[in-house]
Amino acid sequence: MIKSELVLRIAAQNPHLYQRDVETIVAAVLDTITEALARGDRVELRGFGAFSVKKRDARNGRNPRTGEAVAVCEKLIPVFKTGKEMRKRLNLTAPDTNEGRD
Repeated sequence: MIKSELVLRIAAQNPHLYQRDVETIVAAVLDTITEALARGDRVELRGFGAFSVKKRDARNGRNPRTGEAVAVCEKLIPVFKTGKEMRKRLNLTAPDTNEGRD
């Protein structure tokens, strides 16, 4: 699902809201999460999950095309950890793919 599909679904579930208002709300939520992560804050949405930032140290990598060693700078990456309720819901609706595999 992409952001525009999310906006359409929310607008369909809430016919009293204009689509442009839903777009504004979704954009505001995503911008607020992004700004919090940029400050180094953790964003927790109970039942859904938690967003945080993890630091990756500088390292030596390789150019896959040439095999040449390349210095990779230190960087921050966003990390998402699912909440307990989401994991439960996902596992309730997922078909049991491990039948007979013990």
